[in-house]
Amino acid sequence: MTSTHRTAVPSVDVLSTARSVRLAAAGLSLIAVCYGLARFAYGLFVPAFRKAFELDAATAGAIASGSYVAYGVGILAATALTPRVGARVVSVAAGVLATAGTTLIALSPGAAMLTVGVLVAGSSTGVASPPLAHAIALRVAPRARNRIQTIVNAGTGAGVLVSGPIALLTQEQWRAAWLTFAALAAVVTVWAAVTVPAARETTTAPPDRGRRSPRELLPHGSARLLGAAGVMGAASAATWTFGQDLLTNVGRHSPSLSTVAWIVLGACGLFGAAAGDAADRLGLRTAWTTLMVALSVTTATVAAAPHLFVVALIATGVFGAVYIALTGVLLVWSTRLFALHPARGVGLAFLFIAVGQAVAAPALGAVADHTTLTAAFWLAAVLALVGARHGPVITAGRDRGPRW
Repeated sequence: MTSTHRTAVPSVDVLSTARSVRLAAAGLSLIAVCYGLARFAYGLFVPAFRKAFELDAATAGAIASGSYVAYGVGILAATALTPRVGARVVSVAAGVLATAGTTLIALSPGAAMLTVGVLVAGSSTGVASPPLAHAIALRVAPRARNRIQTIVNAGTGAGVLVSGPIALLTQEQWRAAWLTFAALAAVVTVWAAVTVPAARETTTAPPDRGRRSPRELLPHGSARLLGAAGVMGAASAATWTFGQDLLTNVGRHSPSLSTVAWIVLGACGLFGAAAGDAADRLGLRTAWTTLMVALSVTTATVAAAPHLFVVALIATGVFGAVYIALTGVLLVWSTRLFALHPARGVGLAFLFIAVGQAVAAPALGAVADHTTLTAAFWLAAVLALVGARHGPVITAGRDRGPRW
């Protein structure tokens, strides 16, 4: 976007410090129940689902892949609706979808309802991120904006941290676990309804003179942002999709130990909340490059030593922190680039993360089938190194975010 088209962020009432903190807490909790419980917890319960519904591996995998499609539909809907109906309405919708999806899973009499529940629950993740990013970008004071954005984004780690122990303790009583997830999602939905501001989009941009140009819809630098998001999603797919498989079948660890690794991943993911401060201090480009190299190193470490549990555990934990931090950097990058339309920027960036994961997961699976699972992880590590070179550009000798 050229300087002649750059417009200031809309002038709206800024939340007080206390209300900003409450928004951060409610937003983190909403991301936790949507991502950590409604979406990612499915993988932890696949053994129980296969036993209960007599699913083969292909069917279980197909159900899981359907959540990516639901995620994409949800994020497109939320991106379009948030500026029109407001952040609060869309955030509550995300919570309702998470509650409904987890309830359907808990009460499923067969594979058909299980599939519907997984799709509904998966859609909640796509619906949750755009309205929260939109509300924070428009209503939180600039000095705290990046920090609040990345704290909320770290809710994924909190959700994974909560789901891990429940999965470890309730594998045989999985319906009770998912009813617990549903109850938590319902409580958080009510919290979001009373905490997230309406934050409808009003801009100081010139009145619409008809069809908008591509530059207005996609500012200069958008292709770089979306490409980076896609590569990051692809590079992370190995650990998210096959991490436990690598530890149990290649590393020969028990399912309980692999679940412990999942819990550590979630706990360390909370450190990803520091991404906002890192982006401010190091600059977006330096933060991105450093984190993508770290993603490559952690993926390669797990590939090299899956049989050494302590090494694999540490690498998995670092992966959790790095992944959440990378999504935080993308969140900050997209809200800067789409300053007048933050929901659109975040929606597109997170959609391309999911596209990268959806494309890479079956491709890496094919690599594993034709060679070894370890080779698939090495390939993912190489993808992360490629992505390290495609962060935000530098202008005027210093990194101040993406070039306009």
